[in-house]
Amino acid sequence: MPSGEAVNNKNVVLLEQSAQLKALMSIIRCKQTKRYDFIFYSDRIIRLLIEEALNHLPMIEKTIVTPTGSEFAGLAFKGKICGVSIMRAGEAMEQALRECCRSARIGKILIQRDEETALPKLFYEKLPLDISSRYCLLLDPMLATGGSAIKAIEVLLNHGVPEDRIIFVNLISCPEVTGAVDEGLDANKYIIPGLGDFGCRYFGTDSPNDD
Repeated sequence: MPSGEAVNNKNVVLLEQSAQLKALMSIIRCKQTKRYDFIFYSDRIIRLLIEEALNHLPMIEKTIVTPTGSEFAGLAFKGKICGVSIMRAGEAMEQALRECCRSARIGKILIQRDEETALPKLFYEKLPLDISSRYCLLLDPMLATGGSAIKAIEVLLNHGVPEDRIIFVNLISCPEVTGAVDEGLDANKYIIPGLGDFGCRYFGTDSPNDD
């Protein structure tokens, strides 16, 4: 996967807008895409995102010995990794992290948006006890107003996670590592052009294309 490119801010990384990525995005954006295809191609994009996010974690030099008895000057992650999904949609990103980092712990935060005020409300949190010593990948496919992300980051900060150890990973909008930056929000605070409710389309609830 080629390195991501900066977008307007040194803290924002956009995946390279390759022909493959645009094709994958076209599939998951289409309202006619069936749920099984939505899941398959979303998972492909999520894997690309996780791989890119891991590139932004600090490394340390590590010398290992190969089966030939030779030394190899390699690298290793500097610290332990933790994934924190913003429920429910963020849970769709957990498997890709587990596939890349088998030892990564997973935490969960449930934040729901008040449809009248568009403000986030914290309902539930379950985080690893040692989360303050880990690098955290905050997982959420969609970023609209940013309220849920800000609230989730507040939760992590309150648990002692340093701000510079939090990487927000997301499919559509403009977080630290994202797959696409969309035009903006409509009057109901939904992303345009977007792809609808990611959680409903991925998990198959209240979706017209479940078959």
